[in-house]
Amino acid sequence: MRKNNVMGVLFSNRHDSCLSALTAARPLGAVPFGGRYRLIDFTLSNLVHAGISKVGIVTKNNYQSLMDHIGSGKSWDLSRKNEGLYFLPPFTMNDDLYAGRVASLNGIRPFFRNSRDEYVILSDCNVAGNIDFSKMLSRHMESGADITVMCKRGLAPHYDDNVILTMDDDRRVNDVVLGQGSRSECDFGLGTYVMRKDLLIRLVDSAYSRDQMNFERDILIKNLSYLRIFGYSVPEYVEVIHSPSSFFSANMALLDTSKRYEMFNASRPVYTKVRDSSPAIYGLHTAVNNSLIADGCFVEGTVRNSILFRDVRIAAGAVVENSIVMQGSIICDGASLCNVVIDKDVVVRADRALRGTAEYPTFIGKGTIV
Repeated sequence: MRKNNVMGVLFSNRHDSCLSALTAARPLGAVPFGGRYRLIDFTLSNLVHAGISKVGIVTKNNYQSLMDHIGSGKSWDLSRKNEGLYFLPPFTMNDDLYAGRVASLNGIRPFFRNSRDEYVILSDCNVAGNIDFSKMLSRHMESGADITVMCKRGLAPHYDDNVILTMDDDRRVNDVVLGQGSRSECDFGLGTYVMRKDLLIRLVDSAYSRDQMNFERDILIKNLSYLRIFGYSVPEYVEVIHSPSSFFSANMALLDTSKRYEMFNASRPVYTKVRDSSPAIYGLHTAVNNSLIADGCFVEGTVRNSILFRDVRIAAGAVVENSIVMQGSIICDGASLCNVVIDKDVVVRADRALRGTAEYPTFIGKGTIV
């Protein structure tokens, strides 16, 4: 397959409601992750490593943060004279149309019409993982599939429109169920699909003309008997962000060296916005254990089992444990955090104590003074 024969379309706002504590001022794709990244970085990097040079990002609202992070796409080698990166802003203010992908896809028909690519990858931005999309594309061609659904074997995430697949020995899908699934292991979708562009346009036209806006229910399930739909189970380690606790646990999992190396594969690096910053500075009486500390941090207190993003200040006497502190936040003298997620530019004043649990972490909104 020619490398420029596939285009990508990313949905930056899908599943915003699953992490409302962090998506009030940004789409889910722009949510910070792992000390220096955003969730969209993983899917963008996966597309680029598969040789895809034309990517459209469908946005709904609050996308200023996303545009500031991605810019022209230079960090992903998508700043080009021909093709490259495209922002596809909303064509309507009707939120109901964003309940599914169909209306959004119908609204960006000119983007498809002006493209010469033969295939399309549709993807959400709630999966953090270093996935080899080239293997998925090769499997799609070899199987003769009309649609390939990226999936993972395990416990299904807990959101209502989750896709649960039943497949035969050849990985052909013979049943699709929408919902949270059972508590046992199953093959669940990761919100990523591969198909021919002309087939996608025909399916979207048919569904949209009947006011059928849900891609999974109105296209996948209703055409299951007429199309060859196959599942591709990813072998790589991935984390699906579907709730506040899953976001917290996905970040905390990076403190495990083996999982961190799986997600950040040296042969397929995860690209992000480049920021030149000074190295982290540690005070004379600082105590840091099993933590990820980004550039530009100034740490004088105690940090254990935590993740600090760029330019965080931890004052002397402050204790940060099992927590995530995002860019530009300040933790003052004597403050104590445990199982807390601090958004950007937050100030926790002296002697304040914030507590949560691993299952129900406490979230502090962007720019808050506690």
